[in-house]
Amino acid sequence: MQSTDLGNKESGKIWHRKPSPATRDGRTSIHQLFVERLLCAKDASKCWGRRRNKTHFRFSGVLWSLHIGVIIVNIIHNTSDYHPKVLRFLNVAFDGTGDCLIAGDHQGNIYVFDLYGNRFNLVQRTAQACTALAFNLRRKSEFLVALADYSIKCFDTVTKELVSWMRGHESSVFSISVHASGKYAITTSSDTAQLWDLDTFQRKRKLNIRQSVGIQKVFFLPLSNTILSCFKDNSIFAWECDTLFCKYQLPAPPESSSILYKVFAVTRDGRILAAGGKSNHLHLWCLEARQLFRIIQMSTKVRAIRHLEFLPDSFDAGSNQVLGVLSQDGIMRFINIQTCKLLFEIGSLDEGISSSVISPHGRYIASIMENGSLNIYSVQALTQEINKPPLPLVKVIEDLPKNKLSSSDLKMKVTSGRVQQPAKSRGNKIQTRILKQDLTGDFESKKNELPDGLNKKRLQILLKGYGEYPTKYRMFIWRSLLQLPENHTAFSSLIDKGTHVTFLNLQKKYPIKSRKLLRVLQRTLSALAHWSVIFSDTPYLPLLAFPFVKLFQNNQLICFEVIATLIINWCQHWFEYFPNPPINILSMIENVLAFHDKELLQHFIDHDITSQLYAWPLLETVFSEVLTREEWLKLFDNIFSNHPSFLLMTVVAYNMCSRVPLLNCNLKDDFETVEDMQAEVDQQRVEDEAWYQKQELLRKAEETRREMLLQEEEKIIQQRQRLAAVKRELKVKEMHLQDAARRRFLKLQQDQQEMELRRLDDEIGRKVYMRDREIAATARDLEMRQLELESQKRLYEKNLTENQAAVAKEMRADADAYRRKVDLEEHMFHKLIEAGETQSQKTQKMIKENLAKAEQACLNTDWQIQSLHKQKCDDLQRNKCYQEVAKLLRENRRKEIEILNAMVEQEAKKWKEAEGKEFCLRSAKKASALSDASRKWFLKQEINAAVEHAENPCHKEEPRFQNEQEDSSCLPRTSHLNDSSEMHPSTQISLNRRAVEWDTTEQNLIQKVRNLRQRLTAQARHRCQTPHLLAA
Repeated sequence: MQSTDLGNKESGKIWHRKPSPATRDGRTSIHQLFVERLLCAKDASKCWGRRRNKTHFRFSGVLWSLHIGVIIVNIIHNTSDYHPKVLRFLNVAFDGTGDCLIAGDHQGNIYVFDLYGNRFNLVQRTAQACTALAFNLRRKSEFLVALADYSIKCFDTVTKELVSWMRGHESSVFSISVHASGKYAITTSSDTAQLWDLDTFQRKRKLNIRQSVGIQKVFFLPLSNTILSCFKDNSIFAWECDTLFCKYQLPAPPESSSILYKVFAVTRDGRILAAGGKSNHLHLWCLEARQLFRIIQMSTKVRAIRHLEFLPDSFDAGSNQVLGVLSQDGIMRFINIQTCKLLFEIGSLDEGISSSVISPHGRYIASIMENGSLNIYSVQALTQEINKPPLPLVKVIEDLPKNKLSSSDLKMKVTSGRVQQPAKSRGNKIQTRILKQDLTGDFESKKNELPDGLNKKRLQILLKGYGEYPTKYRMFIWRSLLQLPENHTAFSSLIDKGTHVTFLNLQKKYPIKSRKLLRVLQRTLSALAHWSVIFSDTPYLPLLAFPFVKLFQNNQLICFEVIATLIINWCQHWFEYFPNPPINILSMIENVLAFHDKELLQHFIDHDITSQLYAWPLLETVFSEVLTREEWLKLFDNIFSNHPSFLLMTVVAYNMCSRVPLLNCNLKDDFETVEDMQAEVDQQRVEDEAWYQKQELLRKAEETRREMLLQEEEKIIQQRQRLAAVKRELKVKEMHLQDAARRRFLKLQQDQQEMELRRLDDEIGRKVYMRDREIAATARDLEMRQLELESQKRLYEKNLTENQAAVAKEMRADADAYRRKVDLEEHMFHKLIEAGETQSQKTQKMIKENLAKAEQACLNTDWQIQSLHKQKCDDLQRNKCYQEVAKLLRENRRKEIEILNAMVEQEAKKWKEAEGKEFCLRSAKKASALSDASRKWFLKQEINAAVEHAENPCHKEEPRFQNEQEDSSCLPRTSHLNDSSEMHPSTQISLNRRAVEWDTTEQNLIQKVRNLRQRLTAQARHRCQTPHLLAA
């Protein structure tokens, strides 16, 4: 087992010795045939001497190895830092061809391993661990990698650039399944599975599930358009990829063998599903019949199954029969699901396998070991039953040639042996041994088998029909026919030895214009000389190798192996008479010419022309000097596809085609000239034919060009139509995306507005709460202020009441005195006035009193009505006043000052008014006293006059009038009232007028008193209203 440490290298070789089988298709390998021919030749020992064993050792030991190991290579990755550590591989995946794989370690380094070209390259550093890989996309150089940050990236292995970045998973992606067309991919995590379009790298669909039901695996069925989804509750659904329509659901497994499925595998034809879990039971489902058709019980060593993988086979048409089962012990066992037999196993208890992947063609198994290394196994070395055709089919093919084997077939073989009769009997013995091998049925089946899936019989039929192989696939067919081992390591060791001494001055003998071609020729000849010393002494080797060097100058390894294979298989008898020309081969050519054209042979004999002149130049140059490139390629298409004796027959056929000019030659020099002239004539003829063919090709090319232009125009029209359709679809998608974006934007705006509204509501609520608190505090302050005002009001009312009570007491005292006075006057005047006047006075008095009461009641009622009206207005205005509390407070303060000032002024005015009224009252009292005195005196005079009149009815009136005038003249003077006893009549009239004036003055005073009371009441009301306004 070879081991490769990647270290810090970004590229290099995977292994130094590539395994290769020894014999294929019935043809012996280069080493076997070369050794066999050299040992059988008599003169070989003389020519080779001691070098034979050495050459054999180099040939067999260095250049090709016939042993195939089970483990091709073990790849590890150790860092060479100050503290070295092992980087563990986590995931691996093969590409569509199966000859290239990709692997990623836990630090994000992703390597591509080319098993065919024996190279590895570091293509990406992701700086984070990869959880899944996929390398079978439509574009062969691209791959998908799922990273630890739940994203999926697409990289290009050639440009090493990021192609796309896909996001959408919320947990780690553990599986990537790619559609057979490479157009779609499914990425699976524990909570969701997403379908991606790999052309646009856009998510197409998403599988959402409940949290209680997890996803085990979602993947495409091979070669179909069906998606299989497997869940943790053992439910398995099949979906149509395009419409995502559920096609069917598999029934629940039987309770007797019910297990929780963890891992799944499907055959290449998509007909059988294998499922396993934490048990040693395997369930095989038939997806066509949709039922469980087999339960396989593994050995008791298997307690849980960690991974399942079907092993592809080239001859089973996709119905894989071998299933790889990786168990908990790290051993992967391969069983046949039909016979239920264990075929082979890989891994061990010491070196357990963590995960494993099988290449699509079934040649390699890549396993990640538990220690983090990567092992690549060869399936061909593990078993001989893999990649072989079924036995019944092989039996049918073998039975036909056995039954139809006749003596004519044997004669054909014997005829070829009879052609070789001029050679020594040793050649006949060898031919007889080959005939014995040819009689075996296995040789006939192997003869037609070629690597890379080719069949020699079919290639011969193709060559017979077309005369040549397709130019595009010629090199590929030659490599398959010659079965080249492509041993890079051995060829590199030969090249490293440098230029051989024999070919140091090769340009002097063969002046070649192209320095590259000369260098490749010199290097190839040196490698042949180092490989076998006899080639350094072979003079015609440059002539033989030149056409192949010119053909394969860009691939020196293939050039070397083609020349070596040609020498070993077609030129194997050329060295029996070395350094002389191969007499045995030339004798064979002469015998064949004698059989087919005795006249030409006799002509050669008559003019002493040997086969060394007409045959050997053609052989040593392999017809490169007499044929054009196209003719030479066609010739070697036939040489490589037929028996090695075909080369000898070609020499004979060429001479027979030139028999006419050869029969006309009589000198030896003429024969050489004819050969050259024939080559020139052939060259001219070929050039003419090439010119005509060129013209024909040009005409056909023009027609083809026109057809291609028409086709291109049609294609362009179709592409334009498709482009227009795609543009329409893209426009529709863009409109849908814009609509969705607009809806999302509107929803986002709506959410933001709702959040803003909620914020504003909260802010308003908070402000309302603060305002309510402020209003409540202001209301409490106002209540306190109102209580203070109310207390002040009550105090003022109390003082006013006390003042009013004092005034009322005085007024009552005055009224009582006045009433007593009036009563006395009425009593005194009662006697004088008649009963009607007395009644009239009483009525007038009652009317006045009632009028006063009515006025007082009206005033009280108006006061109450105004108070109620004010209360209503206050109730209506209170709501408005709440909004102007702060302003009113400032205004109230100002108004309080104004009111206080006004109250002070009003108080001063009131005091002045009270003083004025008190002065008027004193004046009125004085006038009233005078009036009372005058009335008393008048009444007294009247009474006295009446008494005198009653006593002296005839008494003269004049003295009375004079006395009245005197009394009246003395009436204003209070000091003379008591002294004068008689008045003049004019004086009496003036006294009466004054009495009337005093009555009017009395009424005016009463009216003034009433007005004063009204003003005082209004002022009291105003003072009562002011606290209410302040409270409002």
